[in-house]
Amino acid sequence: MARILIAEDDGSMRGFLKRALERAGHEVSAVENGVRALPHLHGERFDLLLADIVMPDMDGIELSRRALEIDGELRIIFITGFAAVAVNHQPFDGRMAKVLSKPFHLKDLVAEIERTLEATA
Repeated sequence: MARILIAEDDGSMRGFLKRALERAGHEVSAVENGVRALPHLHGERFDLLLADIVMPDMDGIELSRRALEIDGELRIIFITGFAAVAVNHQPFDGRMAKVLSKPFHLKDLVAEIERTLEATA
């Protein structure tokens, strides 16, 4: 079981992801944007951050950079509904950052989370 923080501005997607990942056996906290995620990152330990790239107030890229300043061991997966969003897949000290484009199948997300966490074990 992993502790996962979801930062996703779409309420229905956020709720769906939270429920689905809890059913997959993970402990999940979910917030609506990067600004709301920061206090969780300061106060709790997470194994993985699942962040939408395009969000108001603080996008997923900036959130991820700040998150890694707080916890350098945190693993990150980006999700986005904007296929045209270009992300440097090595934005954080040479680490690979996986990007999943919406819509994605839940089994693909769960498999990617497992691969990401196994790579750090």
